[in-house]
Amino acid sequence: MEVRELLNALAVAERLKDTTRHCYTAGGRHESVAEHSWMLTVMAFFLKEEFPEADMDKVIRMCIIHDLGECFTGDIPTFAKGETEEATEERLLNEWVESLPGSVSAEMKGLYREMAALETTEAKLYKALDNLEAVIQHNHSDLSTWIPKEYSLNLTYGNDKVAFSPYLTELRKAIREDTEEKIKAGRQ
Repeated sequence: MEVRELLNALAVAERLKDTTRHCYTAGGRHESVAEHSWMLTVMAFFLKEEFPEADMDKVIRMCIIHDLGECFTGDIPTFAKGETEEATEERLLNEWVESLPGSVSAEMKGLYREMAALETTEAKLYKALDNLEAVIQHNHSDLSTWIPKEYSLNLTYGNDKVAFSPYLTELRKAIREDTEEKIKAGRQ
């Protein structure tokens, strides 16, 4: 990648540092999309031995790029994102990816196709981790930052995404237990 192309691409990706998500950090401030993506990559790194059949370098690349469309649209929580918002995000992301140098553009297009299809172990793993990280982060945040629908959503979100893996199913169960304890403690 030519130096100026790299700097231009980084300027777009840098927007995610200031793009806040619906969720809060344990310290009480809005989490950025970049922080979410970083935590996702850390999760993938830690799970390498649990998924020896998976190309974890590919999973990490998926985690890194998965929310780049939010550079253009901002973060819209899953429960509030409709078809129109998804289409706009996809269109703007595709336009940007097309503008990148050939090999980078081709790799990103391939990863995004694989991620959307959710057929490979790597794509399923990235998507499960994306869902689980959001729930884990809610468990780290103060209960006062939750909106009413999150009390039930935090108990079920990602259940369908982890079903392919006994390990992730067990992880989801442990996260649900943490959610239940958090809710119970908040009502006392």
